[in-house]
Amino acid sequence: MSVFYKAYCRAYQKVMKVAMNFLDWSEPELLKGAGSVKQLPSLVKAKGVNRVLVVTDKGLMGLHLLDGLFDALKEAGVVYTVYDGVQPNPTIDNIEDAVLLYKENSCEGIIAFGGGSPMDCAKACGARIVRPNKSVPDMRGQLKVIKKLPPLFAVPTTAGTGSEVTLAAVVSNPKTHEKNAINDPVLRPKTAVLDPELTVGLPKKITSTTGMDALTHAVEAYIGHSNTKKTKRAAEKATKMIFDNILLAYEDGTNIAARSNMLEASYLAGVAFTRAYVGYVHAIAHNLGGTYGTPHGLANAVILPYVLDYYGAKAYKPLARLADIAGLNTYGMSRKEKAELFIAKIREYNAKMEIPEKFDFIKEEDIPLLAERALKEGNPLYPVPRIMNKEECMQLIRKLMA
Repeated sequence: MSVFYKAYCRAYQKVMKVAMNFLDWSEPELLKGAGSVKQLPSLVKAKGVNRVLVVTDKGLMGLHLLDGLFDALKEAGVVYTVYDGVQPNPTIDNIEDAVLLYKENSCEGIIAFGGGSPMDCAKACGARIVRPNKSVPDMRGQLKVIKKLPPLFAVPTTAGTGSEVTLAAVVSNPKTHEKNAINDPVLRPKTAVLDPELTVGLPKKITSTTGMDALTHAVEAYIGHSNTKKTKRAAEKATKMIFDNILLAYEDGTNIAARSNMLEASYLAGVAFTRAYVGYVHAIAHNLGGTYGTPHGLANAVILPYVLDYYGAKAYKPLARLADIAGLNTYGMSRKEKAELFIAKIREYNAKMEIPEKFDFIKEEDIPLLAERALKEGNPLYPVPRIMNKEECMQLIRKLMA
C-alpha cells in the first residue's frame, strides 16, 4: 500500500470527523427497567401513531415474547401488523416484504422488536418507505437516505448490537453475498426500550456472542481516531460494565441486575461507535456473514483479538487504558503489557463462554474476495489505528481458519 493512499485515508477520516459535528446526534427517548416494554404503547399513541408495523422474527414469536407488548398495544388502541419473516442476516427481500405490509395496512410507525436483525430490517424498511425510488443497494454508504423516517421505536431483546441507538442498518444481498451497510443519522430510532426481562430467556450462546459484540463496539470505537469526549466516556463505561457483568449474565440468565447492566452497556457501546465508527473487526465480520451466514456477534467475538494483535503498538495506549478501566490486575505493568493482558483477557472470556478460537468453514479460494470486500468497507472510512492492505487482510483471515 502506497504512502499516498494511507495519507488519503487519513485525510478522508479527518474530513468525516469534522463533518460529523454538523449532524443531529440527539439520542432516543429511553424507557428503562423491568417491564418497561409495556409502557411503550401509550407513548406510541401519545406521538399520534395509531397503526404500527411490528418487525420481529419467528423465533421470538414462538417464544411468545411479544405477547405483553401486543396486549398493551390493544389496550392503548394501537392497531398492529406483524412482520416476522426477518432472517438472522436480513435480506433485501425481507425489507421489501416488510415495506409491502407497512403500505397495505396503512401503518404510521414501526416497532423493531428483537436483536440486530429485526432492528436492521426495520430501519431499512423505514428508509425504503421514505425513499421509494431508491433500492437498498442505492442507499449503501453514507448519508444516502436524508429524509426523516416514520416514527421508529426500538425494543432490543439482546444486549449486544446497540442498534437501538445507532445510525446503521446492514442488509444482505443473497445474490452477491455482500452486505449493504446504510449509514445515516435519520436511521436512529426516536425511542428505545431497555427492558431486562426480555433478555432473561436468552440461550447462553446468544448471551455470550451478543455481549462480546457489544465489547467489540466499545473497543473499536475507543481505539479509533474519531473519538469525542462523549464517545470515550461511553466506550469506557461500556467496557467496564461488560467485564463486570457478562460472565454473570452468561452463568445465570435470570440475574436481572446483570441483564440490565449488559443492556445499558450495549446501549453505551452503540452511542460510542455510531459516532466514532468501528474498524476491521466489523469489516471482516460483515463479509463472513455475507458469504457464510456467520452470526454477526459470533464473528466479532472470534475476530476481535486477532485484529487487536495486528494493530500492535499503534493501539497499546488506548488498550492499556481500557485494561485499567476494566479492573484488570495491571499494577506495575508497562503500556505494552497492559494492552497484551487486555487482549489475553478477551480470549479468556471467549474460552469461558465456549466461543471458538477459529472458524472451520472459511475456504482458501474465498479469501481474496473476502479481503477485497472487507477493505472496500473499511478503507478509507474507518479511522483505525493502523491501515491494512489486502495482503495483510488475507493473512489475518487465514489466521481465523481452523
